[in-house]
Amino acid sequence: MTRPLRFREDGSFTLVQFTDTHFEDGCEADQRTQALMSLVLDLEQPDLVLLTGDVIGGSGARDPRVAWQMAAAPLVERGLPWAAIFGNHDDECGVPRPQLLAIQQGIPGCLTLPGPKRVSGLGNFLLRILQAKGPQTGFVLCCLDTNSYAESDIGGHGWVREDQIRWFRQTLGRLGTPAAPDLPPVLVFIHIPLPEYDEIWRLGLCQGEKNEDVCCPRINTGLFAAMHLAGNVKGVFAGHDHLNDYEGSLYGIRLCYGRATGYNCYGEPDFRHGARVIRLIEGRPDFTTWIRLDDGIRIDYPPPDA
Repeated sequence: MTRPLRFREDGSFTLVQFTDTHFEDGCEADQRTQALMSLVLDLEQPDLVLLTGDVIGGSGARDPRVAWQMAAAPLVERGLPWAAIFGNHDDECGVPRPQLLAIQQGIPGCLTLPGPKRVSGLGNFLLRILQAKGPQTGFVLCCLDTNSYAESDIGGHGWVREDQIRWFRQTLGRLGTPAAPDLPPVLVFIHIPLPEYDEIWRLGLCQGEKNEDVCCPRINTGLFAAMHLAGNVKGVFAGHDHLNDYEGSLYGIRLCYGRATGYNCYGEPDFRHGARVIRLIEGRPDFTTWIRLDDGIRIDYPPPDA
């Protein structure tokens, strides 16, 4: 039985976000991705790893079980707990998402859950981080499935559907009212960025790099508004766009890109692969975050409102 997630005795909890690893068949690019993951894990010594979509490389992953095992291998070797959300390419290998989820759950350390059956998507769930001592929840992580592609008459990529947002509001509502003094803060993890990622860049509220268009859905279903109204969502972490790594703050919520991890997909020679690291401190509602590159260099952007 997996032990519950818990803050360390010093009050810290560290997460690593790997995104768009695109594992396929064990080729040289896959081996480089594994080496990057191992380097980051050894440098950061995280308490949890989150894989935010496109973990395997779609049609290039001829055996998805092998591809998932490769993706998880650096985590299993270190005995780390981990969870994943689906991206738009994972099930393009020809294997449906329920089977891909079953593959994940058969790998040691996996905390991924299917979520409620009657809600759109697969993999809408919460992970609680308990305080260092006692049963109280110190922080909550919410994973949401952004689905894959829009209907043909709309085009573009998928979005979090209305029933998912309803589930999100109801589930966070059970944590307590926005005015409650002991309401635990929440971080949200998705694959496809929200339209508000484009807004914060246009408003000049960001730190980091933007080297491609924000590939967000053409429909805005109001997920960001639901997060704001919840009162305790402090950050959102997305992937999908391999050449962006910026973060910005909008109405008190920090919107952060991960740093594309996998070498088996598009990129630019002068934009190194890497990962995002997130540090939580028990009793504090905010977080610190930085980028760790494949050569070991750490990039610290100052907070957007500093």
